[in-house]
Amino acid sequence: MCGIAGIYTPDRTTPMAPSVLDAMTEAVRHRGPDDHGRFLAPGVGLGFRRLSIVDLAAGHQPVRSQDATVVSVCNGEVYNHVALRRALEAAGHRFVSRSDTEIIPALYQTFGLDFARRINGQFAFAVYDQVRHRLVLGRDQIGIAPLFFAQTEAGVVFGSEIKALLAHPGVSREVDLRGLDQILTFPGLVSPQTLIRGIESLPPGTVMVFEADGSRRSLRYWDLDYPLADDIDHGRRLEDCVDELDAALTQSIRYRLQADVPVGNYLSGGLDSSLIAAMTRTLTPGERRHTFSITFDDARIDESHYQQMMVQALGSRHHAMCMRPGDIESRLADIVRCAEAPLRESYNACTLALSRLARDAGVKVVLTGEGADELFGGYVGYRLDMLRQESRSADEADELADILERQMRERLWGDGKLFYEKPYHAFRETKRALYATPRHGSFADIDCLKSGLVDTSRLRGRHPFHQRSYLDFKLRMADHLLADHGDRVSYVNGVEARYPFLDVQVIEVASRIPPHLMVHEGEEKHVLKQLARRYLPGAIVDRQKFSFVAPSSSSLARQATPQVQALLSPQRIARDGVFDPAAVAQLQRQGLVPGAEPNQTFDDDVLMVVLTFNLFVDLFQLRVPAPAPAPAPAPAPDPQGWSDDLSAALACDADAW
Repeated sequence: MCGIAGIYTPDRTTPMAPSVLDAMTEAVRHRGPDDHGRFLAPGVGLGFRRLSIVDLAAGHQPVRSQDATVVSVCNGEVYNHVALRRALEAAGHRFVSRSDTEIIPALYQTFGLDFARRINGQFAFAVYDQVRHRLVLGRDQIGIAPLFFAQTEAGVVFGSEIKALLAHPGVSREVDLRGLDQILTFPGLVSPQTLIRGIESLPPGTVMVFEADGSRRSLRYWDLDYPLADDIDHGRRLEDCVDELDAALTQSIRYRLQADVPVGNYLSGGLDSSLIAAMTRTLTPGERRHTFSITFDDARIDESHYQQMMVQALGSRHHAMCMRPGDIESRLADIVRCAEAPLRESYNACTLALSRLARDAGVKVVLTGEGADELFGGYVGYRLDMLRQESRSADEADELADILERQMRERLWGDGKLFYEKPYHAFRETKRALYATPRHGSFADIDCLKSGLVDTSRLRGRHPFHQRSYLDFKLRMADHLLADHGDRVSYVNGVEARYPFLDVQVIEVASRIPPHLMVHEGEEKHVLKQLARRYLPGAIVDRQKFSFVAPSSSSLARQATPQVQALLSPQRIARDGVFDPAAVAQLQRQGLVPGAEPNQTFDDDVLMVVLTFNLFVDLFQLRVPAPAPAPAPAPAPDPQGWSDDLSAALACDADAW
């Protein structure tokens, strides 16, 4: 993948300023250190930075259609480009390189605005139709590749990262506190929301069209679509499901090994990355690949024993780095700069270190195990959902539910009985107390729970397993795990991460597997484990689930470095006027208590969000909006009284899961 940026104005007579486009493109230079290119015409400018992976000599962008009327830039990979190229050549199109992205103009000319659904890959593209003076932006089905855009007085600007947009003088630098509220509430941001007012993230599986008359329209070409609960084939044999998954995942890995540069593997020591690495070795038995791991000097979160077990099984060239609490703090600014948002946890520092290991080893492409938990039921919530289904009748659950919480779930999910992560009504009130008193009067303006965030028709009538999986994809996957944990911390080191579990065909196979085979007799990821037994040592398959975690804000608070102290000082908190100084001080005191480390499965690390939000504002030189005048003064919360309630609310009840 690479980096793209651009400017479009409906007024075709408007000349493009090359210096502005070049500044935007330069802001994403790290995504593509190998080459650059641009296209300029009245009303449009397309910029490109290349990370050379396929057809190293001839894969330059922007690319043009055979008749030169369509121009495109693409950050990404088209894995099924060989089959698509053959079909397009049969239809009369001609190409001058082996580059996978060269086919995009021809796809647009052949299939129109619907062409993205034919691509199996990870991509974000901009297509300019010179005849219609039309700009088309698109993002892959899952949201692996990012794409941001913003309306300006003259038109629209876009880029692979927010940094590119901020290089344009017409883009706002004001914080959007609704984005902050989303991060406090959900696993992360949810497209189109960002942390900067006026900048939008193009949602996964979506094409945005900007026309010469100044209009714009959004077209969703793909969404995760599970069968209705009544249509699930519960009689499918486990062995048949495993065979089908084996074939789909094998093809997915084969696709993702396409490269003219070395391809390595991230290796956590867990089931998912180990399975991808083992299947890769099966497909390329004569090649000794590079593997990369993070270890910890804290035995509670260290997985080096299992990593070494896999290294011996794979015979790989292994590279590992031990992360200590001080290493997290020293990388804090880097990971916030990469994420372009506040963070809920620090493990991005680990993936940043992994990509640096890969770069230093000369590896430009790595395969990872991301996506398996969300597809195959790898989180504890899936198992507890199944237990709740077995132990409670619908009537009993309904009688026990609080009326206000049911109303909240109805608004968010279209189903008052659907539990996801936490009781949101109760959390809303607790979260409100975290904000500075002057914000209380305008809390409704930033409250992300005022309206739904997902297409509830995709939840209605679905099995609880599929409901949770859909929400994980929408609220956790694209804008949190793939963005914070994947894309930006890989590309800052010129490394491309690829995700075999997130292949559209693998997802299609997973969607047909009956839920009772996914979580079977209390065992999470049962189907995936049966597949893994064909490739992995039993000790890896049977080991207890171990989430990839890193030191929390409690660890950072105990270090009390000048950076952390300054970012969390009462003076700083009061100056910004976003959070309540007493609330933040209490959270810091709680973090200093021995054994107060939050459980990263069930607890919200709110102090980490506060810390990284302040760092985010500083790094990007942003303005925090002043609070709107409150209709009536609200009493300040009692620092001792609310803190106990806050602590209780931030820790999810495992029984509720």
